[in-house]
Amino acid sequence: MINRGKARAYGNIALIKYWGKRDEKYILPMNSSLSLTIECFYTETEVIFDDSLSEDYFYLNDVFQDKATTNKVSSFLDLFRQFADINMKAIVNSKNFVPTAAGLASSASGYAALAAAANIASGLNLGPKELSMYARQGSGSATRSIYGGFVEWQRGTSEKDSYAIPIDDAKWDIGMVIVIVNSKEKSISSREGMKRTVKTSPFYKVWAQCAEDDIKVIKSAIKDRDFEKLGFITERNGLMMHGTMLGAVPPLSYWEPDSILVMQIVRQLRNEGILCYFTMDAGPNVKILCRLSESYKIKERLRQVFAEDQIIVTGPGPGIVVL
Repeated sequence: MINRGKARAYGNIALIKYWGKRDEKYILPMNSSLSLTIECFYTETEVIFDDSLSEDYFYLNDVFQDKATTNKVSSFLDLFRQFADINMKAIVNSKNFVPTAAGLASSASGYAALAAAANIASGLNLGPKELSMYARQGSGSATRSIYGGFVEWQRGTSEKDSYAIPIDDAKWDIGMVIVIVNSKEKSISSREGMKRTVKTSPFYKVWAQCAEDDIKVIKSAIKDRDFEKLGFITERNGLMMHGTMLGAVPPLSYWEPDSILVMQIVRQLRNEGILCYFTMDAGPNVKILCRLSESYKIKERLRQVFAEDQIIVTGPGPGIVVL
């Protein structure tokens, strides 16, 4: 017997950051977070459950993956196999249209697409809320890629109520300009950086409360379509997250000189009347929140310093697409 499922999921960029877990097993966050799903980065994944297979096989971008990488995928598929009461092994074919492990939301789209494909192939046909909880157990940020537009990942009280909800479709002239400072795999993973920060940074203690306060403000800004307030909170929250890393032992920074250069350009553009705001995740690449209608002005300014292929303009992305 063979059962197939195929889906596409889009990456998301956190505006209010997820940085720190209170439960490693179920990937429960210290604080709620909020993101924008983007259309430029996505992952397409097919899951084929086949009762003739004796083990799982995982191909990423047509390259057969090693045992350690495959085991992570197998453990995630086990969540679906156990619930669906099936024992079949699987072939997983995944194509990642995102630079992997470079702070560009590859794990978010990757595990969301895997969850959606496994959901179809297993016959569970879970709704988006339940699927969001499953995706969370692969990668925390994947819980938000189930939906399009602005999405909140609610902290919850346990593994049973920590999931994402859609907030707004973001179709009111919202855009992003992404500057690829360095697309190579980073030397310290998000997971390792997060653990070190939570464990050793004295600045981390106030992080969770500040982030929860920021969630309330940014949701109000989205409701009122107050772009200036939305951008201000986005930029401040991102800087605050990176500030917690500077207090870690040993200190941790993902910034590179060109990351700072992009920040300076954004501030210059603001001074000239173009509302735009930067944010960064666990990687050197900078995301600029802007009006989509002004995104090409921003790109033109950046082209004075960066190559064409380093600058990506994107609008809001959709939720899960079944293929």
